[in-house]
Amino acid sequence: MDVDEARRALVSLTRRLLEEIGSESLVPFLADWPQVTAARAVVASTLPVLRWLPAIVALTAESGARATGPGASTTVGASAAMLAAALAEGLARTATSLAWRQTYTNRDLDDEFLDNYGWSELIGLRGPLCSERLAVGFLMLGADTLYPRHRHEAEEIYVPLSGTAAWLQGDGIWREKTPGRLIHHASLEPHAMRTAAQPLLALYLWRGAHLSQSSSLDG
Repeated sequence: MDVDEARRALVSLTRRLLEEIGSESLVPFLADWPQVTAARAVVASTLPVLRWLPAIVALTAESGARATGPGASTTVGASAAMLAAALAEGLARTATSLAWRQTYTNRDLDDEFLDNYGWSELIGLRGPLCSERLAVGFLMLGADTLYPRHRHEAEEIYVPLSGTAAWLQGDGIWREKTPGRLIHHASLEPHAMRTAAQPLLALYLWRGAHLSQSSSLDG
């Protein structure tokens, strides 16, 4: 499989996973999914956070095995767990051909955070599949990492694929979210995340008219 085929396979797996989850909150995002698969060239780049990929693949494989092993019922949750495992494995194979980016620099956050943070876009203004209304990609955080409160104009959904992390929305309290549990952020709603012993891999979906406007840190 060449690089373009591998990237398209990731996009296809992502769509299948979102359809399998079947949440009503995903409906407008899937409606904006690009119908024309216009591709663009992407210059590959890597980040230190990619060192967590082997652990992430192991975590998703373990979740998939638990969901489909002896005594497990055949449910949508089991199917989603298997798709998440396949997606993490496909990402690990393809990661070095993708462009991994960071919104912030060491003027904003310390080097420890930057060594444990990165994202890569599959669909959007910069990803290999073009869209002006929807951005879809992967966020990765290493273990024991706090992503401070931030906000952005785009409406957002996160789908955690591995790692139980804590999430903060608005003026609420920290809540742990397990893989497969959607987190929905309204436009400009402040939010934060923090990991514990496990690294986090999550799908992110951005939807809006101004996808070029990046996140900004609160305070």
